Order: sequence, then C-alpha cells, then structure tokens
Amino acid sequence: MTAATDMTSLPAGGMVTRRAPKAGFDRLFRTASFTAALLVLVLLAGIMVSMVVGGWPAFREFGFGFITSTVWDTQNEQYGAWPAIVGTLSTALIALVIGVPLSLGIAVYLTQLAPAWFKKPVSTAIELLAAVPSIIYGMWGLFVFVPLFAQYVQIPVSNVVEGMPILGTVLYSRSPSGLGIFTAGFILAFMIVPFIASITRDMLEQIPSVLRESAYGIGATTWEVVRHVLVPQAGVSIIGAIMLGLGRALGETMAVTFVVGNANRLSASILDPGSTIASRIANEFNEAMGLQLNSLIALGCILFFVTFVVLCIARLLVSRVKRY
Repeated sequence: MTAATDMTSLPAGGMVTRRAPKAGFDRLFRTASFTAALLVLVLLAGIMVSMVVGGWPAFREFGFGFITSTVWDTQNEQYGAWPAIVGTLSTALIALVIGVPLSLGIAVYLTQLAPAWFKKPVSTAIELLAAVPSIIYGMWGLFVFVPLFAQYVQIPVSNVVEGMPILGTVLYSRSPSGLGIFTAGFILAFMIVPFIASITRDMLEQIPSVLRESAYGIGATTWEVVRHVLVPQAGVSIIGAIMLGLGRALGETMAVTFVVGNANRLSASILDPGSTIASRIANEFNEAMGLQLNSLIALGCILFFVTFVVLCIARLLVSRVKRY
C-alpha cells in the first residue's frame, strides 16, 4: 500500500473521526455500575436492621446492663455480654501483639534479606497458610498445641508465679488444661500472619528501588533503611493490613471455639478459659429460643459495632499518616 493510498483514506480535514458510542449502551453501563454500588449499601443496611430487630428484645429487657453484666444463666433467663466482650478483645489483642511483629519481620526479610532461591518457597507457604480453613487451625490447636502448651508452659509457669503480686494474677492458671484466652490469641496470631505479611510484602516491593539504593549509598544500614525509608513509605498500607488482620481476629469463630475453653467467667489470668462473642454464638445458636436467641443476636450487634469502631480508628490512623 502506497503513501498516496494512505492519504486518500483520510477524511478531508486530515483527522480521523471516532464513532460516538451508542447512548443506550452507555446508559446501561452506568445503571449497572450504580446498581452494583447500591447493592452493597442495601446489603449492609439489611444486615444492620435485621441484627437490631432481632436483638432489640434483649436490649429492652436488660438495658445497658446487658453489656455490663457477667451473668449468662439460661435457666433463669438472665444474660450478660461482658465476659464475651472482654474475651473477644483480649484474644484479638494477644493475636496482634504476637502476629504483627512476626508478620512485619517476614515481610522485611522477604523483600530485603532473603536470597532468591529461598524467597519463592517462603512466599508460597505464606499464601498457602492464608487458604487453610479456620477449623483446621482449631483442630491443630486442640489436638497438638493445647497438650504441649499445658505440659510445658502452663504448669511450669503456674508453679513459678504462684503467690507473686502481679505475675501471679496474670499468668497463674487454676486449671492448667491448655485451653484459655492466651491459647486462642496464639492460634489467631498464626491465622492473621499470612494476611498481614502478604500485604506488607507486596507494598514494600512496590516502593521504588532508587529510594533504598540512595539510602544505602549514603551509608545507611539495613535497619535504618527499613525504619526511615520503607516503613514511612508503606505506612498507610501496613496500617490497613493490620486492621484487616484485626477484623479477622475479632470475627473468627471455629478456631477460637475449639481452644478458648468456652467458660462464661471473667478471670484476671490470660491462661484461664474464657469465651468470645463468636464462640458463644456458635455454641448456643442452634438450640437457642426466645430471649436466649435474642441475646445471642444482641451479641452479634455488639460485635458488629466493635468492628465498626475498629474501621473508624483505622480510617483515622490512615488519614493521620497521609497528613504527615
């Protein structure tokens, strides 16, 4: 084809005109996109309304005392959520204390220190851990970790700290069976590690290499590069990853139900059995009727509110990091 032929194929003005899209297809696309976005809001509103309606009889019957009460008596129709709330927050906090440093260490090692031949297997193993069902973690915790923890940690520690002013309260176990708040938090820590580590690793890898090379060029050590270059650059993403792990820890059901002990009591020791909101609902929902069922749904409302507060805190932290 010659240049002359190409010239003759152009419009008289010398510019190629683009055919306008069909108005009907564009309108359909906008409507479908709006419907998809609206569906999320409708679904969220429906969940909130159903939870409030189902739990309202319990809130009406017990008032604010439902949150502060420690009694859960199905025979006398007396229900209180405080032990489950404390157990939920305690296990999630323990999971973060153990899981976050471990996750950040894994992410930093994979992006800064790991040799090429070792990086791929570890990354694959982390992704596989994220795909393991929660009930598998619970079974491993119950049949493997719990007996070892009771024999080699709970009993020796209880014998050492018994009678001490503070440690004797926090670390002494009256029934060293291996089940307890700390055990549940420990299992949750390993459940949230794959999520936090994977997201943090991806964010650290996306940081331009020129920043790291410049820091190394002026004599910075690996720790200084991580502390002053990588973490500030990926701060928002790290906070988001931690909050994603926290959400997983707050709402986890089956794994916690296996190892938390399911005891409806408050204890100052983290080694004693306890319960969480999710484990209480899982244990009693199938057989619950009347006010007990309403109380379990009210527990679900409280858990929903807790996760909402966590989301608000995450948004606030992210906005502060972006500002600075």
